[in-house]
Amino acid sequence: MMPYTYSLFSRLYIANVRRLATNVAAKEVQDINIAPFRIVDPCPVQHDESCLNRIYTVPPDITMLLKEHMPKELWKQASVFREFGILIRKPAVELISYLEQTDFTKPINKYVLYGRVGVGKSTTLMHLIHYGLTKQFFIIYLPWVCTWFRYARDAAVSPLNPEKLDIPTYGVRWLTFFKQLNHASLSQFDLKVSKEYTWSPKEHTTAGESLSALIEFGIERTKFACGVIDALVNELKVASTAGKCKTLIVIDGFNAFTSAHTLIRDDSHIRVPPDRISITSTFFNSVNYDWCNGAAILTVDKKANKERRESDYPTYLLGKKGFEQLDPFLPICVEPYSREEFKTIIEYYKDRKWIRDISPQGEKEMEMLCARIPADIWHFTKPL
Repeated sequence: MMPYTYSLFSRLYIANVRRLATNVAAKEVQDINIAPFRIVDPCPVQHDESCLNRIYTVPPDITMLLKEHMPKELWKQASVFREFGILIRKPAVELISYLEQTDFTKPINKYVLYGRVGVGKSTTLMHLIHYGLTKQFFIIYLPWVCTWFRYARDAAVSPLNPEKLDIPTYGVRWLTFFKQLNHASLSQFDLKVSKEYTWSPKEHTTAGESLSALIEFGIERTKFACGVIDALVNELKVASTAGKCKTLIVIDGFNAFTSAHTLIRDDSHIRVPPDRISITSTFFNSVNYDWCNGAAILTVDKKANKERRESDYPTYLLGKKGFEQLDPFLPICVEPYSREEFKTIIEYYKDRKWIRDISPQGEKEMEMLCARIPADIWHFTKPL
């Protein structure tokens, strides 16, 4: 029995060693076979200049958090490609570098992304939101401001400020999105409300209640959703200043707040300006210099403001009111793709089978046709 037992264990040992060696070899081959245009590390904290011009894949759980408020065409691309790939570009790497070096005991720094329509400002925001989530910031993300002012059908006089109009349905959607996006931070930090809020003679949020309870109240009581958003932003500013957390303000199309009008009508069926909408003052105040332990990253775009479309520069797009609100801020230009970035995107599209059988001459023609603008590349490659 002994020789047989020894032989059996020997064979099992040898089989396990061979299996381990095979797995290691397979892993090495897999690592070697990673496409040169990709980067393995999905952690945006590690992204620096050595990662430029390469694609990283956003983890599926983060993609699912962002999908409902991701730009429409970007979500279409992620759905078709079955992954959310982001090209690591200089503006994002530059901003990550600044955030890593920030002294958060000082009043917040403000960064304004600008550039031509379709150059990828919103995609850069996605990269930075992923960074913020990785660093356990609370993310106050307001996607494309114009959407709030364009399609609202249930605008009503605010129960808290009769001079303002609320957009309660959008308020509930945003609070639900905020809750999902910041689920991990809400669970970890368990912040408490710093003061009492009176919503009606019978409804109050008392000091000491959890921030999660405040959010749930706004979701359940649609009428007060916009008021809860205002309270939530103020509470996060207070908690950040007290050193209890860090907060990242991210607003896409900030200059929509400085437009002369919206498509929202009051009871007299007259279109009202943005400053008559309650959320305008909420998010305008969110970028004041009266708090610390955070940062604000904003974009400006021609499409966000009908009155000013002759230039892409933030000073012009923001107007006097918007500029004075943000000043001083650091402008960061998002350019069309460089030639190296264009080549990376073409290789990525080939890898995802979005482009098939395109010749080198065809790539050159595509480069000239699109002027290396990301949105145009996506649009013109659809028939291919």
